[in-house]
Amino acid sequence: MTNRENFGSKLGAVLAAAGSAVGLGNIWRFPIETGRNGGAAFIIVYILCILLIGLPVMLSEFMIGRHTQANTARAYQKLAPNTQWKWVGRLGVFSAFFIMCYYCVVAGWTIEYAMLAITNQFAGKTANDFPKIFNEFAANPWMPIIWLIAFVVMTHFVIVKGVTKGIERWSKILMPLLFGLVVLLVVCAVTSPGAKEGIEFMLKPDFSKITGKTVLSAMGQAFYSLSLGMGCLCTYASYFDKKTSLGKTALQVASIDTMIALMAGFIIFPAASTAGYHLAPEDVGASLLFITLPNVFQQAFSSLPILGYIFSVMFYLLVILAALTSMISLHEVVTSYMSEEFKWTRKRAAITETIVCILLGCICSLSFGVLNDVRLFDMTIFDLFDWTSSNIFLPIGGMFISLFAGWYLDKQIFRDEITNYGLSSAPYFKALIFLLRYIVPLAIIAIIVNQLGIVSLL
Repeated sequence: MTNRENFGSKLGAVLAAAGSAVGLGNIWRFPIETGRNGGAAFIIVYILCILLIGLPVMLSEFMIGRHTQANTARAYQKLAPNTQWKWVGRLGVFSAFFIMCYYCVVAGWTIEYAMLAITNQFAGKTANDFPKIFNEFAANPWMPIIWLIAFVVMTHFVIVKGVTKGIERWSKILMPLLFGLVVLLVVCAVTSPGAKEGIEFMLKPDFSKITGKTVLSAMGQAFYSLSLGMGCLCTYASYFDKKTSLGKTALQVASIDTMIALMAGFIIFPAASTAGYHLAPEDVGASLLFITLPNVFQQAFSSLPILGYIFSVMFYLLVILAALTSMISLHEVVTSYMSEEFKWTRKRAAITETIVCILLGCICSLSFGVLNDVRLFDMTIFDLFDWTSSNIFLPIGGMFISLFAGWYLDKQIFRDEITNYGLSSAPYFKALIFLLRYIVPLAIIAIIVNQLGIVSLL
């Protein structure tokens, strides 16, 4: 495609790709997985999984996107014409679209809770009040829809501006803001009275806690945390210039993503220990963000309410930023696909994606209220979108990406891309190919088996 935009700077490329990876999973999934699997011991296994599984797949997506300079669907058609590999790219587009349709619902909730925090609506509430507040809001037929529309429209105005004036410019604003808020929240949390137990939980590994389940959970978290298999990284890499070092960029993105996840743990566990609260198995996902944590923050800073107020406001602004950076990347995957495959203008493609996403997002939102009785496979519409994308589309997409890069693709293309055509060295190349051929596919199969509960069923 002629006159295709590229990121204007290396920093912009890194921040945009990091923004794609950093999302609600860092804040609501990583801490609970850490809590369930032994704290610091889980973190060590998780970092190993990032290195052995996450980085190889990320490098593969970067290589495919940068080499083809095309949307994720067309990329596979260019590298493997007249083959069935085209469906890997199409699955990435479909996955991004599917995720965006329910993700915008949760993103809308973050605006509501930021408003509740700003107007000090959490003050004086007890633990029994927060489930009622959330359930009544989620079941409301109007307010969640208003907020999800607002969120999708915000995303739309970034996307419609293009790569450099939209995605890159806002990544340079949103990511430093996000990081600054994380640092402030960590400082507040770890310096609060009673934070010691939570800090030790994050720092002192108990290797007796490591089991097969711990390893499987760490592999799954590493895979989902980096936004692998949904076309975002491949699409963003198609905007990298030829001077961008794919290896360094992948390492920087993975480092930023992991750092944000770890710092989320240093926010939540010290605050929970200060409040005298221990995260339970049911404290996961929306329950953690919108029921457990508002209560934890109020209890942790009950002796100094103004600090609790500031902490809650900053936390929900952080969650909004994390959701927004991920939503931008999801929107771009589908917009890029429609504009290039249908020969539409970016504006027309973005408007179409925005409208369809809002319509399906409204249906997902209403599944908490008036459409709650509509079930498919005993799941609400929202749960169906969430479950199928997390447990089916993403791991299958990731597995085929690794097989494509490890077995099918001409290794000279791969080597040329990661060495910038001989300008840099890649001594890890043979190890990378070995991981993609054998370790990553087997690991992803284990993730799928674990997520679907097949072992437990047997």
